[in-house]
Amino acid sequence: MAGHSKWANIKIRKGAQDAKRGKVFTKLIREITTAARLGGGEPSFNPRLRAAILAARAQNLPKDTMDKAIKRGAGAEEGTDFKEVRFEGYGPAGVAIIVDTLSDNNNRTVADVRHIFSKYGGNMGSAGCVAYLFDKKGVLLFTGVAEESLMEAALEAGAEDMIADGGDFEVITAPDQFESVREALAAAGFANPVSAELTLRPQNTVTLRDEKHAATLLKLLDMLEDNDDVQKVYANFDIPEDIMERLG
Repeated sequence: MAGHSKWANIKIRKGAQDAKRGKVFTKLIREITTAARLGGGEPSFNPRLRAAILAARAQNLPKDTMDKAIKRGAGAEEGTDFKEVRFEGYGPAGVAIIVDTLSDNNNRTVADVRHIFSKYGGNMGSAGCVAYLFDKKGVLLFTGVAEESLMEAALEAGAEDMIADGGDFEVITAPDQFESVREALAAAGFANPVSAELTLRPQNTVTLRDEKHAATLLKLLDMLEDNDDVQKVYANFDIPEDIMERLG
């Protein structure tokens, strides 16, 4: 989930716990299968599949499970055909939200997403109503590394920026430079990012200073992410540190 960077990074770390329940694994398998179906089963010729495999490895998805998903998507094995659908809308305090889904039953997914928006103070909008507020970027998240060394390697590799947040470091790239920057960082000794993905980053954020609004928004985002059909959730919010700490 893109939005408040600290919250997003916490969610990434919690992914390992979610994976034990099968949630993250299910979403990763769907993405690998869809990427292989759309672009073929050879990662070297399919950037989306390469990115999906990287994300799967970061969550320790077994190799044989990845291989089966690739074969299924490439047509070597029969399987469910998932369709990509994007939903857009607003949460509490006008926070812009984008929800990317992969579903085998669009009617079910529409109903589920609409219900979650409505239950937690939001509303779904029309296609494109908030997409213009986000930019597609590559993001590599590192932790526990030397800041100056990483920054030097990132800039030399062609990264656009590096953002430090405590002990977390986000390397930002243009979408078409994501692979080359990742490979250059690996060659420079930074081969194990906590996460590496193409994502949507908000151009500006809405600061939630009302604790009730903040709590409701986070619940809305959690419920969206917990839905089996939802792959990614993006939102343009920021929450002051004192409120984040009280919310846990």
